[in-house]
Amino acid sequence: MSHREDVDPFVEHRRLLFGTAYQMLGSVADAEDVLQDAWLKWHATERNSVQHPKSYLVRAITNLCLNRLTSARATRETYIGPWLPEPLLTTTDAAQETEMADTVSTAMLVVLETLTPVERAVFVLREVFGYSHAEIAGFLDRPEATVRQISHRARSHVQSRRPRFDADDTARREITEKFMAACHGGDVNALMELLAPEVTLWNDGGGKVTAARRPLYGPDHVARWMLGVMAKPVSAGIYLEPAVINGELGILGKIGEYAVGALTFDLVGGRIENLRFQLNPDKLSGLRPAAGESFRPATD
Repeated sequence: MSHREDVDPFVEHRRLLFGTAYQMLGSVADAEDVLQDAWLKWHATERNSVQHPKSYLVRAITNLCLNRLTSARATRETYIGPWLPEPLLTTTDAAQETEMADTVSTAMLVVLETLTPVERAVFVLREVFGYSHAEIAGFLDRPEATVRQISHRARSHVQSRRPRFDADDTARREITEKFMAACHGGDVNALMELLAPEVTLWNDGGGKVTAARRPLYGPDHVARWMLGVMAKPVSAGIYLEPAVINGELGILGKIGEYAVGALTFDLVGGRIENLRFQLNPDKLSGLRPAAGESFRPATD
């Protein structure tokens, strides 16, 4: 999008800034906080001294995110149970058109968590948004040669851990519908048939709600745990519905219009291989439709 004199550059580039922050942090709430801090910084700046507002804002977002990532690593060491990124409702158009779709998947965000803060920043800026090494060096105040080394290291790390999955949208829709039907019907055998022999399930309850504090392995264990959760009195009234979450079809658990959980998964060879169940109520703000608006591709 080209800059227009009648539009505040921060407003003009907000979707880009949100996408950058979300991919660096894996948190909708933290990304919004960073945007607020960047907005305050921007409006305290002498605008005439800023020749390239977009670059200035991306640099501000990047450095604010690095500060957050550094402190977050210490916090997550004491996190109760598995830590998963915050899910974000996206649109079909976003999943098809935006260049962020591949790296915004929950599976990829989990991989990005294994990078150092600087590696993650460089990877997102280079591989997702296409900034040159020279531009990133300017954002980070580091030599270009150093940024190139970091970029190569981060890309190799991600490629070795990049999740493999089926890209067949029709198959994914069919599996999603069968999964929801089996859960609603309490059919353990039907559910087990959808799961790969090496299936793993991660639950993020953050100590706020009941959730398995270690990964669950195997079709029998995973299926029985899922149906056990659905059968609990606290789950009364919960229904499952399909939704595009982090650029791919997933499942929302809802009571009325209120989302109480999000389930994303990898489909490999026609079966579900990895399940990621986000239950922490503090990490569900991105499941409100308004939050997804931030991720839609910008249009002129």
